[in-house]
Amino acid sequence: MSSTRDLINALKAELKLAGITYAELAQHLDLAESSVKRMFAAEGDLPLSRIDEVLRVLKMDFADLARRVADAQPLRRELSVEQEQAVVGDPKLLLMAICCLSQWPFEQVLATYRYDEAEGIRCLTQLDRLGFIELRPLNRYRLLVAKTFRWRPGGPVMRFFREHAVDEFFASDFDGEGEKLLLVHGQISPALITAFNERLQRVAQDFAQQHLADQRLPPDQKRPYTMVIAVRSWLFGPFAKLRREAPPRSLNPPAKEG
Repeated sequence: MSSTRDLINALKAELKLAGITYAELAQHLDLAESSVKRMFAAEGDLPLSRIDEVLRVLKMDFADLARRVADAQPLRRELSVEQEQAVVGDPKLLLMAICCLSQWPFEQVLATYRYDEAEGIRCLTQLDRLGFIELRPLNRYRLLVAKTFRWRPGGPVMRFFREHAVDEFFASDFDGEGEKLLLVHGQISPALITAFNERLQRVAQDFAQQHLADQRLPPDQKRPYTMVIAVRSWLFGPFAKLRREAPPRSLNPPAKEG
């Protein structure tokens, strides 16, 4: 739980959603409307006993309120180095994290990969402790990472994939169904590369959204695909050795004739 202020904000949102005014709440609590307003003010103090009374008016329990507060918390865009190290140190934990990012139900993970139920629950519990997911009853979970989540550049997970997966991924002619490999080189302004990167980000998001939409299809109508998008300022080493050094720029403008 973040703070009392988070609880108060969540209660205010629920009151508004239920259409209950401060005046109506004051009647239920046998208080003056001004007292209710002070409780919900920015500097207000709402004791736990009052929170319970407000929850009864809303026909909610504290667990419901706690979930509302958790849902309102900002999502992580990346993990710490230590958290990534914990994930990448256990291949089954890393695979479970990737399945969670793909929003696979727990039953689908067990049916697809070699986990027994105890192993799967262990991995979900560890991801919950790492702040990657919020584990819920019946092995359901809520992602605590944003749609813009990424593994840290140069971090433990990306190093693992560079060392163990990149060669395997590119050991292909990319001529299979739905496969494509493009290599494009050019010189453009740094300002325009930002716009291109934003377009590529949208393509990645479209890919992820399509994955979620196709989750309801039967297994025989789906195939696993992996998309890799990479852009960097780079020139192939053997080509760079052949490149002439750029002439030094003159600090003085050329003299005008005449």
